[in-house]
Amino acid sequence: MKIVYCILGTFNSGGMERVLTNKANYLVSQGHEITIITSDQKSRPNYFPLDPRVKQVDLGINYTDYVDQKFLKKFFDYRRLKKKHTLALRDALFQIRPDITISMFDYEAAMLPKINDGSAKVLEIHFSRYKRLQYGRKGIMGLVDSYLNGRDQNIVVKYDRFVVLTEEDKGYWGDQYNIEVIPNANSFEPQSTAELNDKRVIAVGRYDFQKGFDDLIQIWKAVHQQVPEYKLDIFGRGPLEGELQTLIQELKLQDTVFLRSPVKDIASEYLKSACVVMSSRYEGLPMALLEGQVCGLPMVSYTCKCGPKDIITDGVNGFLVPEGDKELFASRLVQVLKDEELRRKMGLDAKEMSARFSEAEVMKKWLTLFNSVKK
Repeated sequence: MKIVYCILGTFNSGGMERVLTNKANYLVSQGHEITIITSDQKSRPNYFPLDPRVKQVDLGINYTDYVDQKFLKKFFDYRRLKKKHTLALRDALFQIRPDITISMFDYEAAMLPKINDGSAKVLEIHFSRYKRLQYGRKGIMGLVDSYLNGRDQNIVVKYDRFVVLTEEDKGYWGDQYNIEVIPNANSFEPQSTAELNDKRVIAVGRYDFQKGFDDLIQIWKAVHQQVPEYKLDIFGRGPLEGELQTLIQELKLQDTVFLRSPVKDIASEYLKSACVVMSSRYEGLPMALLEGQVCGLPMVSYTCKCGPKDIITDGVNGFLVPEGDKELFASRLVQVLKDEELRRKMGLDAKEMSARFSEAEVMKKWLTLFNSVKK
């Protein structure tokens, strides 16, 4: 099959970019012709290694150049860019003539179903239904969030298939005839599992509102008082890095909490840790938990929408904590770090349960979907 993926870019170190890279590499290895069409790549290198047989086309729209503009100017510039994007994407698809075109629910999501190039149209989302509302923004931006949240519902019905990551999120979208659940696959299969001896806890994600690292740093203050020998490493980058570093300083945690730059071999970092933690306010299906689990790490996570409950069985391969309950989060994490027998049992269960998200099992679901919609 000829398959096209549409996304803003593949230069970021995020979970969506990793998932797309893994899918593209798998599909091209199976003999399919894969093209990734980007809007904002700007000749930047792919963050994750991409098979050279995967073709790449950048449309040069560059929405991100306009992110910091004032609302009204951004509004009119975005309308101009959307028109440019629609024409460029249409031309690209008529040239490629794919069997299936997939939107990663980026800027192309609303325009793609209107392009009659003959390909089946598939939409996949990597966040929960209420992502836009969970920022709690007020004023004009709050109204924009509400509008876009409603618009999302109208967009998904125009696709041949709409793929969500969890059964929980499927329920939030209502009775959609075209909806299917396919989880993310494990990003990698490490050759070994974590020994769980290292006095380190790991967290991974972008430094932004979604990931809730401000909560995690405050939680760590209580953890540090009970297990001072442990360190917390948070791998990522993002707009809140300065604020998070300031919080670390204010809480006098600069000798125990460290903001680390992203690394391409993140598996080796999980393997040198004793537990993976997640403090997100919302997710789709969190890659940090999947990656930590396949490395044999116990997990402690907020029960945010959506994903943690699909990965963690509370008390088996980790602990689930009601969102915002920092005291309980600290207590559960200390329990894992102090109790070696519990930590090792949870690690073994995590590794065993990671098989549910193997690449072979997940990609089998995608190929079944592709064969069902191919025109």
